[in-house]
Amino acid sequence: MTSTAVITGASRGLGLALATELSQRGWRLVVDARDAGRLDSAVAGLPRPDLVTAVAGDVADPAHRAALAAAAGDSLDLLVNNASALGPTPLPPLADLPPAALEDLLRTNTVAPLALVQAVLPALRRAGGTVVSLSSDAAVEPYPGWGGYGASKAALDLLTAVLAVEDPALRVVAVDPGDMATDMHAAADPGADPADLAAPGDVARALLRLLDGDLPGARVRVGDLEVAR
Repeated sequence: MTSTAVITGASRGLGLALATELSQRGWRLVVDARDAGRLDSAVAGLPRPDLVTAVAGDVADPAHRAALAAAAGDSLDLLVNNASALGPTPLPPLADLPPAALEDLLRTNTVAPLALVQAVLPALRRAGGTVVSLSSDAAVEPYPGWGGYGASKAALDLLTAVLAVEDPALRVVAVDPGDMATDMHAAADPGADPADLAAPGDVARALLRLLDGDLPGARVRVGDLEVAR
């Protein structure tokens, strides 16, 4: 039977890299992104675009989450909550972070992943599936400027850990992918040299090797795994 995955934020970066790896394995994919044109281009470049359902939209929109759940069907092997917002750039100190911006970050990075889990939970339970929440080292380290984003990811970490306890029939893990050469990292740190950062494809392969085995806990740093560079 063909395995099914839902991957949010799959038009670029780690989301696209994971979609590429799973597509090569012959998985059926449901993918989303806010930019419909970019999403369509990404899907067209996947190894098996015939097995991909693209649903353009914003994970913060309840109607969009319902559409993703409907496209996933009755059995779901993997949900990757990858779509994230960075917030205002340049990254402001907390003294200058507008409360409305923090609310937006929490809506996208914390509330939306939980709501999507709730929407597909019957399908996940039916398959004994896996939930992956993409986190960040900013969730556990007090980096200046990263307060809003880090707070949203810290909250997601806790939700993920509680879900792992409450629903032990599922495999549930928060993953800190480390610093990658992505558009989001470039927006957050324009001066960083991409050559010093991990390639999303390498991180995706390391993450899938982790998921192929036994999870070591409810939170994992990809930097602690073997990542080819």
